[in-house]
Amino acid sequence: MSPFVANLLLALVWLVITGGFSLANLIFGFLLGGASLYLIREQVGAGSYFQNGRKVASLILFLIYDLAVSAWRVAVVVMRPKLELKPGVFLYRHKVRSEFQIALLSNLVGLTPGTLIFDISDDERTLFVHAFDCSDPDARRREISEGFERRILELSE
Repeated sequence: MSPFVANLLLALVWLVITGGFSLANLIFGFLLGGASLYLIREQVGAGSYFQNGRKVASLILFLIYDLAVSAWRVAVVVMRPKLELKPGVFLYRHKVRSEFQIALLSNLVGLTPGTLIFDISDDERTLFVHAFDCSDPDARRREISEGFERRILELSE
């Protein structure tokens, strides 16, 4: 049984024992189950589960940070009396391998304000990205590479 499934089962057992069927109680049970599994991680082989948990948390925190920064950039540009932006399209050749990773990368980049993935090449190696401000496409490529893509690749290690 995978550690994640075991953690979910422990959370469900917690719900049944306490009799409180709420989202907050489920989350508490999940955290309590995770803490229990952490204590016996070597015996049940759950060491990588907690390493991946940190990587997932890093990706989620980076998404929240990037959403805030991108929203701020868009707000600053829109609030200026004179719009000085250069919208455009740039190509991004990614390094992720699986279809899930490509979909995740595309969705995360597309979620951030000011960018939109509107196509993927036939060989599925290149993303076509429309940027609200494409004055420096190399900087935008670097942001994607050092941000979302790096964290996605770390998850697959």
